[in-house]
Amino acid sequence: MMPAHETYDVIVIGAGAGGMTAAAVAAAEGLRVLVIEKTAFVGGTTAWSGGMVWIPANPKMKEAGLSDSITEAVRYLSNTVPEPANAGLRAAFLARGPEAVAWLEANTEVRLQPVTVYPDYYPERLGATSGGRVLEPVAFDGRRLGRALARLRPPLPEFMLFGGMMVNRLDIPHLRHVGKSLRSTLRAARLVSAYALQRLRSPRGTTLHLGNALAARLYASLLARQVEILFSADVEDLSMQGDRVAGVVIRHGARDRLIAARRGVVLATGGFSHDAVLRKRFFPSAAGLVSAANRAATGDGLRLAVTAGAALNTDATSPAYWVPASLFRRADGSRGAFPHMVTDRAKPGVIAVNAAGRRFVNEALSYHEFVLGMLRDGQGEVDRPFYLVCDRAFLWAYGLGRIKPFTRKIRRYLAGGELVEAPDIAQLAGKIGIKPSRLSATIAAYNEGAKEGRDPEFGRGSTIYQRHLGDAAHKPNPCVAPIVREPFFAMRIYPADLGTAIGMRVDAQARVLREDGTPITGLYACGNDMGSIMNGNCPGPGIMLGPALTFGYIAGRHLAEGAAMASSGAKASV
Repeated sequence: MMPAHETYDVIVIGAGAGGMTAAAVAAAEGLRVLVIEKTAFVGGTTAWSGGMVWIPANPKMKEAGLSDSITEAVRYLSNTVPEPANAGLRAAFLARGPEAVAWLEANTEVRLQPVTVYPDYYPERLGATSGGRVLEPVAFDGRRLGRALARLRPPLPEFMLFGGMMVNRLDIPHLRHVGKSLRSTLRAARLVSAYALQRLRSPRGTTLHLGNALAARLYASLLARQVEILFSADVEDLSMQGDRVAGVVIRHGARDRLIAARRGVVLATGGFSHDAVLRKRFFPSAAGLVSAANRAATGDGLRLAVTAGAALNTDATSPAYWVPASLFRRADGSRGAFPHMVTDRAKPGVIAVNAAGRRFVNEALSYHEFVLGMLRDGQGEVDRPFYLVCDRAFLWAYGLGRIKPFTRKIRRYLAGGELVEAPDIAQLAGKIGIKPSRLSATIAAYNEGAKEGRDPEFGRGSTIYQRHLGDAAHKPNPCVAPIVREPFFAMRIYPADLGTAIGMRVDAQARVLREDGTPITGLYACGNDMGSIMNGNCPGPGIMLGPALTFGYIAGRHLAEGAAMASSGAKASV
């Protein structure tokens, strides 16, 4: 189908969290909105993500009895984002983030709740909190979307159970204790029973959690406002009237068509994680080509903006937000990249080693810091190997990568080379190309302290954030246990990105800027198309989605306010 109209008030390119937020806000303010999505699904990378939204001093914290303030948030960011670049945008984010949360909850289907125990990533630094700054989407009943549920990007198969069942953050510990705890066993039984009933009417579970729930809530908001969404369409160019962006030229099928935008165009195409040319230009060589982002993130927004005279914000300490990932092949032949975020690295009984068989980083640091350690260790080298190493007890209790806990049959993971097994450490080292004596010495040194719950080399488990990611039931250190029970296993991991930090330079109204700092009239950006306000630093969970929702909201409101002012001016002149 082609768009129903020749002219809209607002055109949004990209149906991820930032783009759908901008569209939902503009539509709720009475504007006619068209969303153009290059794929067949809404949701972007958000639909695959944990859905965490980092917004300090948000109104949900106060409701939960948690204290925070903009002053404390400024203090924390000054200690985690020390560079002066983009300070004005951070100030706008802190000032308007809470406003965005309140507005979205009052005017759309978005519902968020505070994660009361989820520390900032650097809890030892001034201004940090132990929880509440990060919000998560409230579970959503996918049946409310009706047939449109088929247009919501499904979660990654590796993050679902039984071929289509989503579980939330709080379900995971209970699933690990099935058969050990009556409460956990009953909870798991209820989850599975509900899922079985859902599958009678749907090709997947309809109780949506995490980023899939956030994407579904934004999508439901667009449907409720009858926002038109054009799927599987490419934007060929921006239409200019003088120095103003006045619309887009789309390719849909074999036809090109000009669609006008009275108020403006919002770029929200997801960054350039899968564009090899831009990766080579901005990423360190040791980063390689692995990405955990949606494959549609190929830099479309950046290229469109540059043709209109946009400047890129390259003031980034890091060009991307990083995560270690393991690679594998699915049954259908497609390649998968599993992001090792919170499920395994910090648990007791696993270590990470480099090509020399030595540990190189505290495994319980944030995923971003972990990969910075990989990049430092592999500086100047392409495809330098890194491995997670564990024993049988760890693999059974916690899983590894996409291998879930309590997995009895691991032959397919071994056959595909994703997992390497050996009866002793020396043979494991030989299989992965590491000097046996070196890996044996590394394991022995780690085990010496681990027997007492200590990690003298890296201090693993020394902060509340690290302990939060560990296993609270394991004493005395939830992050440390010896690696002693054969057989032993290794899994190769790669530096990967979750999303890019380099993007368009914008102002506090989300307007795209030229090199001279002036805004391009009618052009806005949010999400990963917008340069990182944190300069590629990662202070807490949800550091991409928090700004994406906030600046999507800001763009939508500014477009609506511009329309209101134009209408008011026209009436005044009559």
